[in-house]
Amino acid sequence: MWLSVATAVVTLTIKGVAALITQSAGLMSDALESTVNLVAAVVALWALNLAAKPADDGHEFGHGKAEYFSSAVEGALIFMAAGGIIAGAVLKLLNPVPLEELGFGLLLSTGASVLNLMTGLILIRQGRKHRSIVLEADGKHLMTDVITSAGVLLAMALILGAERFLGQDWQVLDPLIAIAVGINILLTGSKLLRRSAVGLLDATLPAHEIEIVHGVMKEIVDSQHCRLTRLRTRESGRQRFIQATVEVPASWTVARAHQLTDALEEGIERALPGTEAHIHVEPLGGGSVAGPVPPQLA
Repeated sequence: MWLSVATAVVTLTIKGVAALITQSAGLMSDALESTVNLVAAVVALWALNLAAKPADDGHEFGHGKAEYFSSAVEGALIFMAAGGIIAGAVLKLLNPVPLEELGFGLLLSTGASVLNLMTGLILIRQGRKHRSIVLEADGKHLMTDVITSAGVLLAMALILGAERFLGQDWQVLDPLIAIAVGINILLTGSKLLRRSAVGLLDATLPAHEIEIVHGVMKEIVDSQHCRLTRLRTRESGRQRFIQATVEVPASWTVARAHQLTDALEEGIERALPGTEAHIHVEPLGGGSVAGPVPPQLA
């Protein structure tokens, strides 16, 4: 995550210089998004450190949801940046300012975009490897930055080319491309906010992971002539939680039922490492065990 912070600092500096030199709304929008990248990277670093903490007395299911909080903050920051970009571009459209030193500005912004591209690919790969929404979200944000930067650079190149080779003034493209960048950033922010909301609301595991869990449990349960009657799943950051109900013959001892739950939990852990499973046992068919029920439990 320190890589993301360092990249954000460097690219913000480069793009800021390019925007100031050229007086371009498009390049200024690019620099503003890099500011969001820096703040988001710092928040993500905090969230990763918090999410990595083990469960404690006050957080018995761990701190995994801190990752969703980070993603939500990043989404909100993106919305704010997009609003600033669009507002600035509209003002520039109404009150045009001549662009200067476009060639040098293009060179600086291209270098910053290449740096973002390399960092974004690394973060996405590591995020998928470690099931971290923070790393993946930050990587995707950087990739979005690369795409929007490419659009800005293309517009700047067209303006520069039109002036040098056609003798025409296409500078109106500058605020227009900045508005397009702002709209694209809004879409990215909405996706991040949606994913964060889904995680904070205890969404189930992805369908393919549920199929894996069900397959593992069904194989073990069927081999013991028992029955799986309920399966619930949820995820919290990179952590997975499974709750299931299994019916066993009423004649089974507690020790034998415990062996079955151990086998189920170990099987799930092998199939999906890092999963915490809780298996509840009931008598097969809803029957009851032999013997009277203690008065305090009646």
